[in-house]
Amino acid sequence: MAEAVPDTVITGTHDAAAVLISGFTHDSRAVQHGDLYAAMAGATVHGAVFAAQAAERGAAAILTDREGAERAAETGLPVIVVPSVRPVLGPVAACLYDQPSAHLKMLGVTGTNGKTTVSYLIDGGLRAAGYHTGLIGTVETRIGERAIKSSRTTPEAPDLQALLAMMLEDGVGAVAMEVSSHALAYGRTAGIRYAVAAFTNLTQDHLDFHADLEDYFEAKAKLFTPGYTEFSVVNIDDPYGRRIAQRLTDADQPHWTYSAAAEPSAHWRAAHVEPAAEGSVFTLIGPDDCRVPASVQLPGGFNVSNAMAAIVALVAAGVEPQTAAAGVASVAGVPGRMQRIDAGQPYLAVVDFAHTPDAIGTLLAALRPVTRGQVRVVIGCGGDRDRGKRPMMGAAAARGADEVILTNDNPRSEDPLAILEAAAAGAREAIATGAASAVQVIPDRAEAIARAVAASRLGDTLVVAGKGHEQGQEIAGVVHPFDDAAVLRTAIERSLTEGGASERSMPL
Repeated sequence: MAEAVPDTVITGTHDAAAVLISGFTHDSRAVQHGDLYAAMAGATVHGAVFAAQAAERGAAAILTDREGAERAAETGLPVIVVPSVRPVLGPVAACLYDQPSAHLKMLGVTGTNGKTTVSYLIDGGLRAAGYHTGLIGTVETRIGERAIKSSRTTPEAPDLQALLAMMLEDGVGAVAMEVSSHALAYGRTAGIRYAVAAFTNLTQDHLDFHADLEDYFEAKAKLFTPGYTEFSVVNIDDPYGRRIAQRLTDADQPHWTYSAAAEPSAHWRAAHVEPAAEGSVFTLIGPDDCRVPASVQLPGGFNVSNAMAAIVALVAAGVEPQTAAAGVASVAGVPGRMQRIDAGQPYLAVVDFAHTPDAIGTLLAALRPVTRGQVRVVIGCGGDRDRGKRPMMGAAAARGADEVILTNDNPRSEDPLAILEAAAAGAREAIATGAASAVQVIPDRAEAIARAVAASRLGDTLVVAGKGHEQGQEIAGVVHPFDDAAVLRTAIERSLTEGGASERSMPL
């Protein structure tokens, strides 16, 4: 392991070379017998404070920095001292688990929007090509057919490498994986070599974590460097995608570009796009005049782009184009992503994870062409997150929908009404500058959904946005069970049999 991490010093009263390490964790509460415990600086306390607890639970050794070395040494365990712990978690974990990603075909996806959808579509294409697959992302982690609930988009490095080792042991041959900006900034994916990585887009998000949009971009762009990825697939309809593509060209790194807008300079382009509420049919045109009939069972032009990302990434990974397209077309849906809710109502009802200004605007614009009546959206903003995007989200909803119902999302520790007021201020500004939307505020999310259902008529489209696949609503530190899809379905079924919904609301 010392070979994998430079500037390593090993101390302790034991013969460190004879210590057998069977696992790796940075959480002292999760230590099991034989684990290497990583003690690093946290937001409020150094992990070395919990070294004794880790030792009591059976830790075999401790990985820490100079700050934690003395406290760790008090346990009597071998101590591996490095200049900084977090950057080496990936390489150390990869070494301990015998480099599992080297034996897997890894396909990574990053971007603000579309990561989950593209990952599911890639998984469909890999299955069509005969692979036993793994999936890692926001909604779930899957090993073959076995699903594991995800706690974050990209797991911490020790957990991620252990997961890849489990996949390899299960016979998985290829993995579709979401790669978040947090993971790239923290080095969670260090130690993984991606056969192919795809970039979807970049818009404002996570500015509670990143210093600014440029910092956010540079975190994403890290994936498209030789140390991480062998072949890159980049959306040049997006301005940040064009920047990445230019960098790849300048560095003579292998890559393909794609464009749903049929940009002539793109390696892969969409043609003859036929949108519908049930999805889109199109032709994918690639190098050497390769033409592939393609389709996606998710509505909206942005899902044509997502399907292209998946197909092109699959082809780059060695899957035949027709097989890749057929596999993508076979994916019936993605939880919480343009998820259609059909309970027999005479209008389109959709649940979507859109929670950024651009995602909301794109979502509503995509649904407008397949809507004969009104577009209605229920939307909220999360607490303890990027506050700057709240008025922008309200404005995007007001510009894109005929009726907007602002409601609670996950207020977390913040005042829910203050969050709603920020979104409402953006909606008011959009209306003042020409948006024709009717906007109201209904704080209770279930009531807001019921109100939107009661107002929906033949030919309308109703969108419940922001939470997507999430199964809870966090208010004042308590997570209450809440599933947008289930609540929407129940409200529709009730309206069809009973009719009506609460009309209580706060004036905008």
